[in-house]
Amino acid sequence: MKIWGYWTTLGWALLALIVGQFAALAALLCIRLSDLSSLLSAPFDGAMVTLFIMIANPIMIGVIALAVWLKRTPQAEYLALTLPPLHDLRIGLVWLVGLIALSDALLYFSGYPLVTPFQLQSYTTAAAEGWLPALLVAAVFVAPAGEEIMFRGFLFRGWARSDHAAWPAIVVISVLWAALHVQYDWTGILQIFIIGLFLGWMRQRSGSTLLTLLLHGLFNLEGTLETVQQVRLFS
Repeated sequence: MKIWGYWTTLGWALLALIVGQFAALAALLCIRLSDLSSLLSAPFDGAMVTLFIMIANPIMIGVIALAVWLKRTPQAEYLALTLPPLHDLRIGLVWLVGLIALSDALLYFSGYPLVTPFQLQSYTTAAAEGWLPALLVAAVFVAPAGEEIMFRGFLFRGWARSDHAAWPAIVVISVLWAALHVQYDWTGILQIFIIGLFLGWMRQRSGSTLLTLLLHGLFNLEGTLETVQQVRLFS
């Protein structure tokens, strides 16, 4: 398989991220140009968050697909878009449940909220504006697809070139992935970093980005359900 080099892989990933993010930001500014003050005062508005995810991620995937196409390698092979072994699926699900339970327990007994202000604001505003179904699709399907193809698909393929390079690549990719989530405080970013290590491990052992996409989507779904519970209990 022809694979992009380490620095070229990073360059393509940055290009995909920048193009996707700026295109989404430009679209939002065009939509809310007449009401820019409200956009700045409520950056986590549910409708805007949904649109941002829906615009940025497909563009990001498109740039990554272009990079793979230029290498004349099948997309599914390069990005590991293959079905995982059933044994690894079971292991991934069990570990995911355990990590979520442990994380929530640590947050609860440390006095930190289980649901972040970003989650609460985006959920409540999306519900008020009738955007809740679209937000759910964006959070559970679209965002995991874009991020997994980028991080555990493209970056992992370019950087984890041997068994010895796998874990250094997993750690660096997890750091980059966590740093992307600037909407959270340090506890949220730390949680995402740990989940990133877990997803990287599952990508390594299963050879499947589809598995990490599924686990990522379930992780986001669990966070959404916790937000729903929080809103209903304290509304």
